[in-house]
Amino acid sequence: MIITPSQLNQRSELYHQLGVLITAGMTLHEGLEHLKANPPSRALQPYIARWLDYLKEGCTVTDALSRTGKWMPSFDLALIEAGERSGRLDACFKLLGVYYQERAQMIRQMISDLLYPLFIFHFAVVLFPFIQFVQDMNVFRFVGSILLVLAPLYAIVFFLIVACQGRHGESWRSGIEKVLRRVPFLGTARRELALARLAAALEALLNAGVGIFGAWELAATASGSPALRRTVLGWRPALEQGTTTSELVSNCEEFPDAFGNLYHTGEISGQLDQTLGRLHTMYQEQGSRRLRMVAQWAPRLIYFGIVIYIGWKILAYYSGYFSQINQIENMR
Repeated sequence: MIITPSQLNQRSELYHQLGVLITAGMTLHEGLEHLKANPPSRALQPYIARWLDYLKEGCTVTDALSRTGKWMPSFDLALIEAGERSGRLDACFKLLGVYYQERAQMIRQMISDLLYPLFIFHFAVVLFPFIQFVQDMNVFRFVGSILLVLAPLYAIVFFLIVACQGRHGESWRSGIEKVLRRVPFLGTARRELALARLAAALEALLNAGVGIFGAWELAATASGSPALRRTVLGWRPALEQGTTTSELVSNCEEFPDAFGNLYHTGEISGQLDQTLGRLHTMYQEQGSRRLRMVAQWAPRLIYFGIVIYIGWKILAYYSGYFSQINQIENMR
């Protein structure tokens, strides 16, 4: 149910090794045979073996991979399909390797930065009920006070982690995308990385001679963004009537002005492949930089919230303590 940073690193290593082996001149069959004998992780070995078996039966790369089970996110399948159809599987594997490596690094950094504030938070949650427990020795009240705070928070965190996994269907991922787009920096970073993947896939597909309709639709699917995919799938009638893709991009809210302007320049200059390469590099760098900022500042904001919570609890405790003293004095 939950993908850990270690699993993300294993997937990154799988894609990285496949990309390197294919670049070195091996076929995908040979590369998978090598990884079957020397897998990045034993947990991946059964999937690699099944992938290889389906390839030997004559399935395409994408069909064979989709038959291996639900361990592979739809985003990965779409990008690998783009690589297969464009003849640039090695580049797509390397792109996926970098993508999962960055995700693993970001999550690890956030977990590392959150350890201390979470320890302080749990200490405070236990401390104040413990003080009350020393006074009345009521075990049920002590445990209940702790669970009343921690249980809802654990449930929310668990739900968010599971909800953001990449194995859900498109309708679910579309809803998550709408929510995350409203999150400062994180929403923009996800959008920029989706545009970077779209540009990379589109460049590979167009260079391989795939038609403009199919190339854009497949690249939009490979972007991993349900919003981009829905938008591009709705372009087909306009494209069939003679509207250019640059006009559609320029008039679409899903694409920033910079993307539309550069794409239009590349289209009219005949250097669309170079323009798409530049767009991929630009949005990849911008999105990665914003994600690193999120990884750095999210724990700090959580720590600040914990400090406020502890301060409020201290004030509430002493306020109640002095209130009791005043009541005793008034009774005298």
